[in-house]
Amino acid sequence: MKPNIFRQEFRMRRRSVLTWSASVAALILVYMSLFPSFAQDAALLNEMMANFPQELLTAFGLNGVDLAKIPGYFSFVFLFVQLCLAIQAANYGFGLVSVEEREWTADFLLTKPVGRGEILTSKLLAALSGLTLTNAIVWISSLGALELFKGEQTYTMRSVLLLLASVVIFQLFFLLVGLAISLLVKRIRSVTPYALGLGLGMYVLSAFSEMLGESALEKLTPFKHWDPRSIMQHGSYEPSLALVSVAVIVVAAVASYALYIRKDIPAAV
Repeated sequence: MKPNIFRQEFRMRRRSVLTWSASVAALILVYMSLFPSFAQDAALLNEMMANFPQELLTAFGLNGVDLAKIPGYFSFVFLFVQLCLAIQAANYGFGLVSVEEREWTADFLLTKPVGRGEILTSKLLAALSGLTLTNAIVWISSLGALELFKGEQTYTMRSVLLLLASVVIFQLFFLLVGLAISLLVKRIRSVTPYALGLGLGMYVLSAFSEMLGESALEKLTPFKHWDPRSIMQHGSYEPSLALVSVAVIVVAAVASYALYIRKDIPAAV
């Protein structure tokens, strides 16, 4: 790792990290602050939910979830937290090396006495540091909100900690898959459409897999590998699905290094 590249990359993402962290914290606190109202009108809520189409409940992860109970409500909120984290990590992955190509500064960086492997490692560590800071805010906000708004209800701390711990692998999936895709694309003019496409695409795939009852589809998306509803209900991961995420991360990391080392970088003219 080259400290100067790491520092520069981290400084470039500092404002983005703060914005994403503040946004996710606000989402958690605002949504969790509504829980006492949901719990107070539990009968009315359950009656209302019974009138919704089953497909709609499934699409939003509400099938079999009791929003009047703190574990069920938190798993519902955390699904939207995951969506935000997926888009953030994918955004960093797609922009990790494409920004130099887009701004025609890649050849300047590569003329320095440093190998491409070291450059990519420094960039990855800077992106991971930013994601770790956001992850820390998610932990603090989630645990704080649960204690603030649970009222007289209880929850299993083990389930909550397992769900929060899954965020690391969840972020790595989108970061490294985004990076690998960016190295396969000739040139990325804007990372936002790609990041939104990957994050929302995986979310929609998760919803369709449950609506269609297709177990094959759920193996493709980390939203099913780390399903908040399942983790909160059972207090454990699904080993086979967790291994799929880990395998994709390893393959994407190896492919990214291989592609970057051999990539023909366009020079500024």
